[in-house]
Amino acid sequence: MNTFNLSAPRSRPAAPLFVGLVALAVAMGIGRFAFTPLLPLMLRDNLLDPTLGSQWATANYLGYLVGALTAARWRHRVALGLAIGLTGIAGLTLMTAWPTLTRLPITGLLLRFSCGVLSAWVLVCACSWCLKQLTARGSAAKAGMIYSGVGAGIAVTGTISWLGGTLAASTLWLVLGAIAMLGALLVMGRLGTTGNTHIQSDQTGRAHDQPDPGRHWGLIVCYSLAGFGYILPATYLPAMGQTLTDNALLFGLSWPLFGVAAMISVVIVTRWLSAWSDRKRWALAQTVLAAGAVVPVLWPSLSALAVSALLVGGTFMVITMAGLQLVRSLAPINPTALLARMTAGFAFGQIAGPVLVTLLASVSPLPMPLPLTPIEQANVLAGGLLVVSAGWLWWGNPTPGRVHCPTGHSSQRT
Repeated sequence: MNTFNLSAPRSRPAAPLFVGLVALAVAMGIGRFAFTPLLPLMLRDNLLDPTLGSQWATANYLGYLVGALTAARWRHRVALGLAIGLTGIAGLTLMTAWPTLTRLPITGLLLRFSCGVLSAWVLVCACSWCLKQLTARGSAAKAGMIYSGVGAGIAVTGTISWLGGTLAASTLWLVLGAIAMLGALLVMGRLGTTGNTHIQSDQTGRAHDQPDPGRHWGLIVCYSLAGFGYILPATYLPAMGQTLTDNALLFGLSWPLFGVAAMISVVIVTRWLSAWSDRKRWALAQTVLAAGAVVPVLWPSLSALAVSALLVGGTFMVITMAGLQLVRSLAPINPTALLARMTAGFAFGQIAGPVLVTLLASVSPLPMPLPLTPIEQANVLAGGLLVVSAGWLWWGNPTPGRVHCPTGHSSQRT
């Protein structure tokens, strides 16, 4: 009879893929992004007003940043961090279904903040745990598939919110909480083991695998710019669309389509661009994301908004996949600390986007060839920065040197 041991995984090859897919679907699809499609329903049910809704979203962004900054504490106990994060997200989601609780000014903010913290923990711990286990099983080429879990989670959450739009928002929060709890139980059921080799491996590698953040500042900056460029269209496309049409059904479909694009793009890149390096896949996705940011500015129409949603939804998880897999190659024994730094940079970028729009709205317009709104100005700036960062990723220094591998051998970075 196996005992439940959070220190190591089972030896079944399929377990890491399953754990990664389900964990990221719960953490990101529910813990991070469920609020986006449910906000209009909560406004309809008078559970929130627009100002408080904006504060809830900001609280989640801040929580995600705090979670990323503190996720390194789990670097030697990633399975425990994964289990705590998933069960916490499930519990907090169920609590959000309690209208009496969320109507209190501070409790709703604390719920969204805490979900942000736990989502970052799960992302970092799941990536660290799964990538290491897949590498140990000789299945590192399949690692990218776990990131399709984010798109799957967003698609499921969006579909439930769209099809259940006539139900009370609190009922949908309850459904999502039950799904999150089921996902947490399924993941923890596959974290059991009969040995403690994982702890020994981590302890052996501590002295050899402490990446120097100064060597990787360029990657952290590029990943931060991805967060900045992605959050602008993801946040403001609906607002831009409302100036063109009042058909709410169009916006109800946008979130599940966004998730489907994220899920399919990961599969496509993993299958058909497997020969490309992580840096070049990241550079390509960063360029496409730049296009997604500026298309609505250059071509203001509903068609352009749809194209932008597909370009942004189809690239932000490819960037996450390529960026975090690159980190895994730079710190093969224990990448958790560097993963946390990258995730923190992404969170900083997400917070900076709406802040910049607010600042631009309070100052004189920037000198540009065409008169642009603050949102459009920020999108243009993001597009330019993304293109520059993509060029650095494609042609920049690939950080040459040798890395310490789990097998005890060293391998040449290219």
